[in-house]
Amino acid sequence: MRVIAGSARRIQLKTIEGLDTRPTTDRIKETLFNIVQDRLVRSRFLDCFAGSGAIGIEALSRGASQAVFIEQNQKAAECIRENLAKTRLEDRGLVMRCDVLAGIKSLEGKGYCFDTIFMDPPYDRLWEKKVLACLADSPLVLGETLIIVEASVETDFSYTKELGFEIIRSKEYKTNKHVFLQVRERDA
Repeated sequence: MRVIAGSARRIQLKTIEGLDTRPTTDRIKETLFNIVQDRLVRSRFLDCFAGSGAIGIEALSRGASQAVFIEQNQKAAECIRENLAKTRLEDRGLVMRCDVLAGIKSLEGKGYCFDTIFMDPPYDRLWEKKVLACLADSPLVLGETLIIVEASVETDFSYTKELGFEIIRSKEYKTNKHVFLQVRERDA
């Protein structure tokens, strides 16, 4: 796995062996970043269930001003720190080793908000719904915040309107998909 574009282009990233992580393939990562590229320069990026940190590091490499990585697994969090150092992006990255919901609550208390929030939770365990419910009224999410969820193609997102989100785009691959959401405009 490598950084595809930007200041850290072509640098190989470390991954953790033996975990239930699914590194996003270069092809899918390239498609994703082609879609969001115009939003990245000087943006704040949150990478939930960060794994090796490849998605947040790609965002930093392409011009994001800051990325926060939330990862519960100790070895994975260490891997993110090593990858940030290897790419020389550690000064713009913050690694939080904790549960994603606890991490979100912690960030809320520190005045953070994000332009893009990415999550790649374990598939078919409803984590995306739990995180979206947590983000529904969160100060981390602004009106223009783009939330991207990587999920299995079978994952149902019919509940998102109830939580106040609108699906603005969905991109399916062979076994997974990216769902792009924003806060729905509130009725006046």
